[in-house]
Amino acid sequence: MTFLILGFITGMSLILAIGAQNIFVIEQGLKKQYIFLVCLVCSISDLILIFLGIFLFHYFVQFFNPIVELIFNILLLLFLAYFVYTKIIEYKKNRIIDFNKDKNKTSIINIFIKTLGFTYLNPHVYSDTVFFLGNFSKNFSLEHKIYFGIGASISSFLFFFTIGYLSKFLSNYLISEKIWKIINLFIIIFMSLLFSYILIETVRN
Repeated sequence: MTFLILGFITGMSLILAIGAQNIFVIEQGLKKQYIFLVCLVCSISDLILIFLGIFLFHYFVQFFNPIVELIFNILLLLFLAYFVYTKIIEYKKNRIIDFNKDKNKTSIINIFIKTLGFTYLNPHVYSDTVFFLGNFSKNFSLEHKIYFGIGASISSFLFFFTIGYLSKFLSNYLISEKIWKIINLFIIIFMSLLFSYILIETVRN
């Protein structure tokens, strides 16, 4: 249960970062266009990529030597440091996101293709799910990795369906500077703690 909760919090911290995919989901929620399809595609895609990363690192770690593992840990620390840095920049900026877009209806095929594009053509999706979550969980037991992956996947389903279906009612709050500053502050603190944990483990090993 501990690793399921850890996966949930870690996944939520990564997915809360405002990006093209999240903006697209919110926009479709505001337009009331195929919300279930968009949220489902994004959530299932995250689940697939999360477990892809976890199992790739699970089987690849058997071939690690101390140098290779050190390199991966350094890359992970660099990624975390950059991630926290970008969140600090966002926290300092007073940015209000404009969701006012063209609200004309479009076909379900068009929306489906757009959702796939925003998902699989976004490099952050791979860095967050495959690389980060897979690398972070590489030293867990297989059982703990599965719980970790389930927790991270639950956070994706919860997040996408929440912002998709409630974006119309929460639009004023979703574009509120104060709300996103609080969210970004939480992400900065949590990711900084993860950075410290991985740094300590790297030094010990």
